[in-house]
Amino acid sequence: MQSYPSVILFFFNFKQREMKISAFFAMVGLAALACSCTQTSQVADYNVVPLPKSIEYQSSEAPFVLSGSTVIVAQDESLQDAAELLSGYITQATGIKTKVSDSADNAASVILLKSAGEEFAHNDPASEAYTITVTPSQIVIEGVTPEATLRGIQTLRKSIAPVKSGSVEFAAVTINDQPEFGHRGAMFDVSRHFFPADSVIKFLDMMALHNLNRFHWHITDDQGWRLPIKGRPELTEKGAYRKETVIGHNTGEYDGKPYTGSYTPEDIVRVREHAKKLGIEIIPEVDLPGHMLAALATYPELGCTGGPYEVWGMWGVSDDVLCAGNPKTYEFIDDILTQLIEMFPESPYIHVGGDECPKVRWEKCEKCQAKIAELGLKSDEHASAEMRLQSHVIMFADSVIRSHGRHTIGWNEILEGGIDTTATIHAWTGENAGVEAARKGHQVVMSPTSHLYFDYYQSSDIENEPEAIGGYVPVRKVYEYYPVPKGLTPEEEKKIVGVQANLWTEYIPEYSQVEYMELPRMAALAETGWGKTANATYNDFLTRVDRLAAHYRNNNYNYAKHVWGVDGTLTTDSAARKVTLTLFTPDNVPLKYSTTGKDGEYKPYEGPVEIDRTSVIYATTGIEGRKDYTDSMTVTKSSFLPVELKYAPHPRYAGHGASTLTDSRYGSRQYNDGAWLGFISTPLVATIPFPQTEEVSEVSLRTCVVTGDWIMDAETIEVEALGADNKWQTVATLTPVQPTEHVQKISTHTLTFSPVQANALRVTVTPAAALPEWHGGAGRPAFVMVDEISVN
Repeated sequence: MQSYPSVILFFFNFKQREMKISAFFAMVGLAALACSCTQTSQVADYNVVPLPKSIEYQSSEAPFVLSGSTVIVAQDESLQDAAELLSGYITQATGIKTKVSDSADNAASVILLKSAGEEFAHNDPASEAYTITVTPSQIVIEGVTPEATLRGIQTLRKSIAPVKSGSVEFAAVTINDQPEFGHRGAMFDVSRHFFPADSVIKFLDMMALHNLNRFHWHITDDQGWRLPIKGRPELTEKGAYRKETVIGHNTGEYDGKPYTGSYTPEDIVRVREHAKKLGIEIIPEVDLPGHMLAALATYPELGCTGGPYEVWGMWGVSDDVLCAGNPKTYEFIDDILTQLIEMFPESPYIHVGGDECPKVRWEKCEKCQAKIAELGLKSDEHASAEMRLQSHVIMFADSVIRSHGRHTIGWNEILEGGIDTTATIHAWTGENAGVEAARKGHQVVMSPTSHLYFDYYQSSDIENEPEAIGGYVPVRKVYEYYPVPKGLTPEEEKKIVGVQANLWTEYIPEYSQVEYMELPRMAALAETGWGKTANATYNDFLTRVDRLAAHYRNNNYNYAKHVWGVDGTLTTDSAARKVTLTLFTPDNVPLKYSTTGKDGEYKPYEGPVEIDRTSVIYATTGIEGRKDYTDSMTVTKSSFLPVELKYAPHPRYAGHGASTLTDSRYGSRQYNDGAWLGFISTPLVATIPFPQTEEVSEVSLRTCVVTGDWIMDAETIEVEALGADNKWQTVATLTPVQPTEHVQKISTHTLTFSPVQANALRVTVTPAAALPEWHGGAGRPAFVMVDEISVN
């Protein structure tokens, strides 16, 4: 095999390229030597994750060969870390040891050139544009900024299979690439469970592999304060300590084991320096004025009741928050944010949280009510006076941050009472929050629970998964998400600056589980944030993920393997009264399926299958170790019929609208899997009109009960029939028995009655007005979750 001079050039400015290359060839043009190579060689594959925007092969040219004689050169000192990174990646993957130098005296070189310093706005995706040019004698990586060059390095790294090799052939090519979105983030909660600096550094490495560039570090919450604060050592001595932790989903049972953990100033510096080396920006978060129980346990005078308080050992949202009428609260916020800014000098954005701040303490607190009066805050149809008081607190925090030349970012609740448009809104409750923020002139980062909460289950087979908070966000759902909501104007669309996946760690006690919950969903996030090419497909993505998984194994990552089994979707067509089954595997191996269960009759899968009757679907490759696919549908007289809802479901639990109740599909035990409708304080009132008069004698529905998450059974269920006389008649009622202890279950409620001729049915499901006395949230309203209404 012919060997060529090994040259890889790194540029940060396109204008320098022509001059630098010609000078370089004048120096090394005669240094090419031919040699025989008997060691194993491999061929690089540029089809990586995320897929570059443009790959143009120069088929007439010979490949570039990387070997042990290749030298990586950083011409400027600021590029030294990038050169060391690439050299380390090559050695880790192949065993090839490349030399890192500060000069291009040797023909076998990799050269990084100094940036000309072009300026870009924050979150401008053009700031990460790079080009990779491969010729027989060199590889040139040109980035418009150091961060852009680092993205090019990751592309080159992933093109190399992690297999021990004597050399790597790179086909002659020109790659032009840049992301679609400037913010591609990952949030890591280290409060609910603590993860030391070494684990955070591993998380950053995992982000870099996927071209992510924003690390959102959630460092404080009700369950522990992990941030070192000068002059306040008690915050990490007392505020980081909880005496025990609840077992499961707020079951009321505790493990009896003390739990603690916090960072030192040296830990913060280590994480900062590593992030900077990888071109990742840190967004540190101190969540306020809610989620502050760990701080209140340390300084009880900052709460409305004065305590005593304890660092929370359970999950959820505490009613105890910072007292917004206490001057000491504002002194505390000023001190904490000022020190946070000093701790993270490279971070232009500081996250203030602002989410899930109950107002029940403020409503009864004399100091808070006095503050409301002092500020002249009033309730109206848009916001309560207490909501506006929260806005006052957030705006104070914003003023502190801006006084230090930084910018505020917060969860979308900070919109409730108004906030300066310089603040970035982190939309997590749904796309509507992002739309509202963009229309008000804010930059927006999209993190909807429906698609980007990586603490949710990634498989519907939860019995064989580590315990999670609930939900269902498989890889496909992440991949198919597009962060720009429909209905925005072109100017409003520009306000959507990116996407971020969030990992809350209530049910994630070990770092290996962090990796499992992130991977390979982080690959889908990378593709979504970087932007898909015009002809990208999910199956093609899975093929590239298959190669990326080799890097997971080479880094000893504990990744989920569901996508390597059979995946499938059931798509309901209500008008045609049928469901379409679509199946696929990442490597397109042959499949067979049954509509009568695992032990039923199988047929070869040759394309989408239409199903119009009750079925238990099972599909398999027949390959041992591969995950099979199973699902079901139940067809009754109400299936596929339109549904009219008197009241809208809670926006977090809206499924796919009213048709969720008649789509023939049952929900899983994960009440936030998109198959359940949730109601609180208002009942579910569903009217189902029949196309012609039907004789009915039975209605059944299911409720998902998760008492630890404040979801009880229905208080009452009523069925009414609309007769030929156009009058409603109650035909059945039921009062389910409520749990007397914490449970997680699905209850089926069947109401039978004498046959009636009906033109329509109306089903009313009333949620419990108040959680029972034995419950930790006693007196607060409960949710009710309903999935399918079946009529026979």
